[in-house]
Amino acid sequence: MGSETYHEREEVLSEETKNLHRAIVSLREELEAIDWYQQRAEACTDSELREILVHNRNEEVEHAMMVLEWLRRRCPVFAENIATYIGASGEITQVEKNAGGSGQEEPGSLGIGSLRRTTGVV
Repeated sequence: MGSETYHEREEVLSEETKNLHRAIVSLREELEAIDWYQQRAEACTDSELREILVHNRNEEVEHAMMVLEWLRRRCPVFAENIATYIGASGEITQVEKNAGGSGQEEPGSLGIGSLRRTTGVV
């Protein structure tokens, strides 16, 4: 089985949703690897090994950004939020206020409703 983390039966999910899931899972794994390498590098007492671990961490950052770019290209909600936040200056919460964040999603929501409306993926 390819993924045990589907929350719905796989046979009722579109290929677009399955690919989005694959990308999100891959991004999560890359971010986790970055964290692991960062911790290992910081704790490492051997400078040569630390340099290798930092190199490996940086490779994982590259992989994560490649997946994020794939998400940006295929999901308008990601694209819109990336355009709003990445490279913005000032306090991040102020960027949201300036962008006119609706605040209409329920507390703790990831905006899945708006994701469905924007992408057409249901």
